[in-house]
Amino acid sequence: MSTTTAQAGTPGAGQDAVVPKAQDDGAGPDRRRRDRLSRHHLAGWLFSTPFLVLFLTFMAFPIVATLLMSFTDFGLRNVTDPLSAQFVGLDNYTKLFQDDKFVKALFNTGYFVVLGVPLTIGSGLAAAVLLNSGIDRLRTFFRVGFYAPVVTAIVAVAVIWRFVLDPSEGLIAGLGHQLGIQTPDFLGSETLAMPSLIMMAVWRNMGSAMVLFLAGLQAIPTEVREAARIDGAGIFQEFRRITVPLLRPTMLYVAVMTTIGFLNVFEEPFVMTDGGPNDSTLTISLHMYREGFDFFHMGYASAMAYVLFVIVLAITTLQLRLLKDKT
Repeated sequence: MSTTTAQAGTPGAGQDAVVPKAQDDGAGPDRRRRDRLSRHHLAGWLFSTPFLVLFLTFMAFPIVATLLMSFTDFGLRNVTDPLSAQFVGLDNYTKLFQDDKFVKALFNTGYFVVLGVPLTIGSGLAAAVLLNSGIDRLRTFFRVGFYAPVVTAIVAVAVIWRFVLDPSEGLIAGLGHQLGIQTPDFLGSETLAMPSLIMMAVWRNMGSAMVLFLAGLQAIPTEVREAARIDGAGIFQEFRRITVPLLRPTMLYVAVMTTIGFLNVFEEPFVMTDGGPNDSTLTISLHMYREGFDFFHMGYASAMAYVLFVIVLAITTLQLRLLKDKT
């Protein structure tokens, strides 16, 4: 009787032992999965650590420090003791629009962008269409030729163009002398200085736009073009109805990146005209550089930098809204 009871109790004990084991088996894979994900996350953070350190040190910290500095009168006397700078609130920002030089620089930068961006996009698109229309053998040659100025150092390009436009010993002046023509002083004229810089900037940046547009053109299915031609579409109708709508994503990218680059224009006027003559080529970035590093008005220059940032952000947002809705 006792043996039967013991045997009857044994399965019960065995069942009690089996239940925790089943629970362990169910929790084990989940725990191992969590451990594996934790190791993956840890590995990701470890691989990202060098970038994060560099970003926080050389990007995030200067950005925050510049923002704080724009609300102070930080100058040369505060370099050794940054905490001695006095908080001035929005004085630097209100002073900007009372500064005739800043207003002039704002106008010049807008002039540079309004004229330079459409010319860069138009010339890049025209070159891409020409290269995509049957010049198969020379396509690589022209692509490299147009793109070479983009990868050339901007200072070297500016020095070369300053020599080309020199009124006494420049290439254009020498050509005009041979033809008996009096060439103007392109960089010494208040009327011609900024258009000369725009011409150089368009020449330098059209190669980048051309390569992007050429990639977009080659991505358009040939069946779409052939169907349009069968329906009787001409060259201009095909360009207007097929090419331009399908190139909108590329055009959006080119427009945004070119606008941002032209709003930050600095090297061209710095090397070629130094902002002259009579501040006719003074841009926001050049004025900011002078205030910060020539006159050591660091707080004022920081405020200028953030005004430029807001302008870039506003124009970029407007471009995205206008072009992205139709893309």
